[in-house]
Amino acid sequence: MAHYAMIMLLAGIGIPTLAALNAALGQHIGSPAAAATILFCVALMTCVGVVMVTGPAALWMARTAPVHLFFGGVLIAFYVLAITYVAPHFGIGNAVFFVLLGQMISAAAIDHFGLFGAQISPLSLTRAAGIGVMALGVWITQLA
Repeated sequence: MAHYAMIMLLAGIGIPTLAALNAALGQHIGSPAAAATILFCVALMTCVGVVMVTGPAALWMARTAPVHLFFGGVLIAFYVLAITYVAPHFGIGNAVFFVLLGQMISAAAIDHFGLFGAQISPLSLTRAAGIGVMALGVWITQLA
């Protein structure tokens, strides 16, 4: 379990780093959309490399997946386009604060209802309070 936590910690570190790098690239080249396109091209090459090492046959299984499962690509594109556009005007910390708040709300809903095949974890009063405390903590970091 610790290695899963470490992987996700590193992913969490990557989110504001990605936001700052891509926002700076968007400003440098004068187009948030072009910066996002470049980011996705680099990401695609990275993912293709990983798939080639771990098993390219898995790509063929995508043909049998329900179409709605591909909506994740739209969501990540929206995130990258939004953070690349918003961060230079709103600040990395403010932008990521609202991203984290949205993640906590949607994660609680997905877990509570078992959406998309997720393990059901009902939203108890204790869990809701914990999410509230997390949100408050993230908000406090942005007061300074």
